[in-house]
Amino acid sequence: MRRLLLVAAILILPGLSSRAQDARPPKPSSGPSDFKITGAVTTPLDLTVADLKAMPRKTLKVDNAHSKKTEVYEGVLVEDLLKKAGVAQGEAMRGQAMATYVLADAADDYRVVFALAEFNSSFMDSEIIVADTMDGGPIPGALGPFRLVAPHEKRPARWVEMLRSLTVVRAPN
Repeated sequence: MRRLLLVAAILILPGLSSRAQDARPPKPSSGPSDFKITGAVTTPLDLTVADLKAMPRKTLKVDNAHSKKTEVYEGVLVEDLLKKAGVAQGEAMRGQAMATYVLADAADDYRVVFALAEFNSSFMDSEIIVADTMDGGPIPGALGPFRLVAPHEKRPARWVEMLRSLTVVRAPN
């Protein structure tokens, strides 16, 4: 009888243990460890923090209306990232390219849209970056590890925390 109880305990306890683990609330996500640039590009990119650190950097000091404080972000201009992905820039941006947009997606399913021209310095000085550093350190917790920062907007509604992808989309004819 003892052996039967021992065998039953060995078979049942691991199942109870895994159920108890499943009942625990999930840990909050700290966002993706990389982000992608896809869509109407000639060279899709899958970038990590280390990849961004190796690229030309831009530092922005911005007043964040949500946090009510000044923050310093460092990262890579979206224009440079799109150029690396083979997206038309400068004088090559005309015709159908003017009806192209970029969809920015976050790990929490937040999504925003920018016209492609908003990232093109031959049209405007946007300074929009994919930041991997905030106030001298990695972007904290649920905000990072990547954040799209659009410093000249009056409200930071298109600043995308937990950035996971930029998708270049050509509007249909």
